[in-house]
Amino acid sequence: MLAIAKITAKGQTTIPRDVRSALRVAPGDLIAWEVGPDGTATVRRVQPLDLDYLRAVEGTLGEW
Repeated sequence: MLAIAKITAKGQTTIPRDVRSALRVAPGDLIAWEVGPDGTATVRRVQPLDLDYLRAVEGTLGEW
């Protein structure tokens, strides 16, 4: 699926409806952005249990 969205001057964007449906996200849900060394970005829905894990891993990412 390819979806294009515009970034505002404040760095905000709207997640296209098809993408929201595919990710099964709604207002108030959390998403995680992962950017690879080649500049590609992956977005995924964050489960409540994932949040503690992501916070714990965040501090170690600089080691890689």
